[in-house]
Amino acid sequence: MRAWTIVAGIVLGLIQRPLLAAGGGAAARPNVVVILIDDVGFSDIGCYGSEIPTPALDRLAAGGIRFTQAYNCARCSPSRASLLTGLHPHQAGMGWLDGKVEPGSRGFHGRLLPRCVTIAEVLRSAGYHTAITGKWHLGHTNGTPPWSRGFDRSLTSRFGEVYFPREADRAGTARLWLDGDAFPKDDPRFGTEWYSTDLFVDHGLRFVDEALAADKPFFLYVAQGAAHFPLRAPAADIAAFRGRFLAGWDTLRAARHARQIEAGIVAADQAPAPRPADCPAWDSLDDAARDRFDAIMAVYAAMIACLDRSTGRLVAGLEARGVLDDTLILFLADNGGNAESGPAGRTAGSGPIGGPQSTVYLGMNWATLCNTPFRRYKHFTHEGGIATPLVAHWPRGIPAARRGGLVHDPVHLVDVMATVLEITGAPYPATVAGHAILPPEGVSLAPALAGRPVERPAPLCWEHEGNKAVRDGRWKLVQKWRGPWELYDIATDRVESRDLAAREPATVARLAAVWDAWARRALVDEWPGPDHTDWGQDIK
Repeated sequence: MRAWTIVAGIVLGLIQRPLLAAGGGAAARPNVVVILIDDVGFSDIGCYGSEIPTPALDRLAAGGIRFTQAYNCARCSPSRASLLTGLHPHQAGMGWLDGKVEPGSRGFHGRLLPRCVTIAEVLRSAGYHTAITGKWHLGHTNGTPPWSRGFDRSLTSRFGEVYFPREADRAGTARLWLDGDAFPKDDPRFGTEWYSTDLFVDHGLRFVDEALAADKPFFLYVAQGAAHFPLRAPAADIAAFRGRFLAGWDTLRAARHARQIEAGIVAADQAPAPRPADCPAWDSLDDAARDRFDAIMAVYAAMIACLDRSTGRLVAGLEARGVLDDTLILFLADNGGNAESGPAGRTAGSGPIGGPQSTVYLGMNWATLCNTPFRRYKHFTHEGGIATPLVAHWPRGIPAARRGGLVHDPVHLVDVMATVLEITGAPYPATVAGHAILPPEGVSLAPALAGRPVERPAPLCWEHEGNKAVRDGRWKLVQKWRGPWELYDIATDRVESRDLAAREPATVARLAAVWDAWARRALVDEWPGPDHTDWGQDIK
């Protein structure tokens, strides 16, 4: 199947060669910008239904296309590995998390293995200038920092959670690495006052300028740490949202769902998944609790607004440099909304909620809003854990008639590598430094940009922390760790409310066998259990 996919991509690339000319310098090959955001749910930006204003992202979607069934890998490190390598996480060595190693395992290595290559490595070999800013989380201290995996320039944090030059630091967050050299976050070379979403965009544009000066096309990976806990944002941005969430998660969720239906993102005949039993009705809370929850959500909304503003700055910077038309921009999230800390969320530390010295977690109640209309959260392979907004923008590569449109075909992070290979003409290596390289797993999204179906020759599969899933056309088989297989008809029940496993035992058996075969081939290890994880807090 994978060989067929690669051949099909080559053939389609030849057909499209006049548009995607691969020879010559920067003007002949498209630039690629990937913007990955952290712990943000399916419905948290305006063009996917949110009440949080995101005008820059809405403009990006209006000038490009939105995918309604795009998927990530349920967690930060696995998603980043899959995005950058075009492999499933265990194949790349990141079946679990940066630095988490299980001796003797096939996929729990806590770093990127020599059996994979990154988009940066592939494009640098093809003459591109490659750069990363933001969160790495792919083995910085375990042998694979970004400057060892194909990036010419880098300004990164080990695993995110960096927002201000002076703040309460978690372990490993007190420094930034510029091209492999470590500096305190308040080093004057970064400026005296900054918020990280802007810092990473500003440096990204400097790296773009270096590419243009060298007459090279560029690959820029902006891996924003927002909106990962501890939730922190500039005070003025938080103040602008205070009081705007007192309607509560029930009312806001219904309003998001209505906007999603109006936009065509979800089906009108499918009600949202019910509020979990562990989450209280908003009307049951007293005034003090409502005020606290409003304060938490105001911080989160401020972070989304900052992400939007910085994305607008990036797009404006590319336009001012005359390269926006020739740049494919992909905007997406690494997992669903984060319910860690349970229904209560968390407000700790000193100073105001959301300030540099505070520690704030969003919690399950608001994460249910973030993932409207789906079930469950980050870590899980139900839709709430793996569904991501995905916006593609490329004026030269997306026909005018397609702009503002929707793509309903299922797509996955593994497809980004295949897409980049096709549109740039960059060759994918069979070996690197004597190591055999696993072939890419995805299919190109170039047909979707042109308005054609994305043909996928094999089902999509997932595993994270014992949570499993298979997506094959309209069917989705999904399992929570140690639970039974559940079966859903996604075409009529994408919110996974009607388990058909008992009625369709043959389909369950067929898809379970598909998952087993995939797990063997994709080097998936048996999950060692909750004693080995670091999140285990009241999330179901």
